[in-house]
Amino acid sequence: MTQVETTVHYDNGYEDEYMIQEEEWDRDMLLDPAWEQQQRKTFTAWCNSHLRKAGVQIENIEEDFRNGLKLMLLLEVISGERLPKPDRGKMRFHKIANVNKALDFITSKGVKLVSIGAEEIVDGNVKMTLGMIWTIILRFAIQDISVEETSAKEGLLLWCQRKTAPYRNVNVQNFHVSWKDGLAFCALIHRHRPDLLDYSKLNKDDPLGNLNLAFDIAEKHLDIPKMLDAEDIINTPKPDERAIMTYVSCFYHAFAGAEQVVFFSIAPWYSENIKKIKYIYILKKTMAEMQRKLEDFRDYRRQHKPPKVQEKCQLEINFNTLQTKLRISNRPAFMPSEGKMVSDIASAWQGLEQAEKGYEEWLLTEIRRLERVDHLAEKFRQKATNHENWASGKELFLSQKDYETATLTEIRALLRKHEAFESDLAAHQDRVEQIAAIAQELNELDYHDVAAVNQRCQSICDLWDKLGTLTQKRREALERTEKLLETIDQLFLEFAKRSAPFNNWMEGAMEDLQDMFIVHTIEEVQSLIAAHEQFKATLPEADSERQAILGIHNEVQKISQSYGIKASFINPYSTITTEELLNKWEKVKKLVPQRDSALQEEMARQHAHERLRRQFAAQANLIGPWIQTRMEEIGRCSLEIGGTLEDQMTQLKQIEHVIVAYKPNIDKLEGDHQLIQESLVFDNKHTNYTMEHIRVGWELLLTTIARTINEIETQILTRDAKGISQQQMNEFRSSFNHFDRKKNGAMETDDFRACLISMGYDLGEVEFARIMMLVDPNATGIVSFQSFIDFMTRETADTDTAEQVVASFRILAADKPYILVEELRRELPPEQAEYCIMRMPPYAGHGAPPGALDYTAFSTALYGESDL
Repeated sequence: MTQVETTVHYDNGYEDEYMIQEEEWDRDMLLDPAWEQQQRKTFTAWCNSHLRKAGVQIENIEEDFRNGLKLMLLLEVISGERLPKPDRGKMRFHKIANVNKALDFITSKGVKLVSIGAEEIVDGNVKMTLGMIWTIILRFAIQDISVEETSAKEGLLLWCQRKTAPYRNVNVQNFHVSWKDGLAFCALIHRHRPDLLDYSKLNKDDPLGNLNLAFDIAEKHLDIPKMLDAEDIINTPKPDERAIMTYVSCFYHAFAGAEQVVFFSIAPWYSENIKKIKYIYILKKTMAEMQRKLEDFRDYRRQHKPPKVQEKCQLEINFNTLQTKLRISNRPAFMPSEGKMVSDIASAWQGLEQAEKGYEEWLLTEIRRLERVDHLAEKFRQKATNHENWASGKELFLSQKDYETATLTEIRALLRKHEAFESDLAAHQDRVEQIAAIAQELNELDYHDVAAVNQRCQSICDLWDKLGTLTQKRREALERTEKLLETIDQLFLEFAKRSAPFNNWMEGAMEDLQDMFIVHTIEEVQSLIAAHEQFKATLPEADSERQAILGIHNEVQKISQSYGIKASFINPYSTITTEELLNKWEKVKKLVPQRDSALQEEMARQHAHERLRRQFAAQANLIGPWIQTRMEEIGRCSLEIGGTLEDQMTQLKQIEHVIVAYKPNIDKLEGDHQLIQESLVFDNKHTNYTMEHIRVGWELLLTTIARTINEIETQILTRDAKGISQQQMNEFRSSFNHFDRKKNGAMETDDFRACLISMGYDLGEVEFARIMMLVDPNATGIVSFQSFIDFMTRETADTDTAEQVVASFRILAADKPYILVEELRRELPPEQAEYCIMRMPPYAGHGAPPGALDYTAFSTALYGESDL
């Protein structure tokens, strides 16, 4: 398939973005032939929707336009204008002539066609034909769409977004995938004709049904022919944008009339406003008056017109509702009186809008003209005043004879000054031309004081001609006196060109050589030394340049002596003297070794800093992990369950002894850190530990070991005071460790609640609050192990033994080894009875009736297990 590049240009001063994207769309089409098929269907239907007005149809879009006859007819229908008479012959040149007439008509409408020729259309080139039809659609169906200061494609997209904004599952962002599910089409129809479909019943997951519904309604009720196939849209990953835009534009034009319906009774309102608008055209206003008129017009648009738009919309709704009810009732349709038909109102409204558009365009054009006139007049005054100020005294200056008594040096200066004046004069030529051009434009714009402008402009031009003549005469006089100074001038110029950069180089070198440097690493010092060595390598070349510059000065002195020139020579191009160059060069030579020494001293200092860093890092990298290891040992020791509390105390004492013995290492690291601080070393790439980290870790270690030892001692005292066995302590520790989720030696409130529930407590909010007051009197939100032990020992002391519970159940069972359900319900409160029935296992002994329960096993499990 041959690629066809179709570019459409408009002569109205802009090219829309979508025009620029045409080539990209064509390239995409080469990758997806389905787009071409969609365009064939859509463009054919679009053309037929217009050709049917002339009683003509096309079947094959590339074949039926080949002779140019139907193409010319299509353009006449959509434009409402007559094209030149077509050639009726059947020869190829007749067909080409007809197609060219059509293309010429398109071009006359401000469209530039690139790469579309009549021969390709006559030959039935599909790509060219589709590109031509797309160009026609853009020009006659899309270009004039305007919504909120946007036009063409952007305006159409904005219109769709505004209309579909309130609808769920509709988000129109483009003209391809946003329309695939059909909801956007249905939303457009429902927004303007809610009587045609029920949007609430539509399903986003039924795109085929949505699309066919929208297409059928548009064809039957809106007179929009079916231009798309639902299956093509659904089965194409990205539907053809041109086809979608073409079809959507038909909705825009179809509903444009619906948005412009008003009540029959407001027809005089149109005529009155049209007369007002047209009357204003004939008066020329001042800028203030025109701006006031523009504001009045905008107030009319904002305040007076919108209610009429609403009335028009309501009119159409009422008219359609009336006609529908009459039709349902088998009654004849309502026919308004002449001049009050909906079409009459629409025509009147269209006339009003045309008048508004013309008035607004004239108003803005007139304001721009007045702004332009005022701006040009002020600009003329400013430029004329500036030029007259500049020209003041120039005639006297050019007429003086100062060169007759001047020395050679003064002649040279006068000549250069004259050259500068000539440059200035040439630069002012544009200003004079601008002044004349502004005066001409003010004449064309009918400026009220144009006579004064012309008189002043003529005066400026006459003076300009006179200055030009005087300038030429003075130059000829000065050049006659210029002889030997030409060579000296060239030497001065060369001296200035070479001495300035050399002087700047020396000044920069002195600044760099004296610049203080702040470094923190050996690498930074090495970088400075390398840069300094590179600088020293350039010194021989710099010395050669210095000698060459001094040689230029010596040449000037030699010429002066040879020709007996007595005047003092001052270089007009430079303020730099040879003495200044010599002094700066000597200073550069003196600063170089000083810089060498400073860099070497800094290198030694940085080596010392590096040693301090490595020394500190070696210690810190050992101490940091050591502290972490001791912390882990303390944590493991405090959580151990197998041994006795005395064993844990022994281990902790040993760890404490190791920690105390390690203190000198911390002190040594503090000393190293002090040296680093005194040396102003702030970073250390050899370790991630800082002294602050070590201090915090060490203090935490000391605090942790002391706290842990204290906790073990307290546990020992509690155990001995309350007679708790080591096994019970281990069980307490096991339960506590299990519910200590964060493993930080304390249970949070939710953890403690879960622990109690696991031990069989039937907790209500009040009961749990009471327990929390016992274990956490300060309301910290955590339960320590010691508080947990105190609570458990108190609970254990107050709890019945298993034997006591078995004896109680035996009494209830009348000395039987089992108990029945009805006995439990008879003897116990309902909640306790149901609790026992749900948890007692069946009695397994002989001679028991069905349903007998084993209260002995229940009591043992309830009060005899360690986890309870």
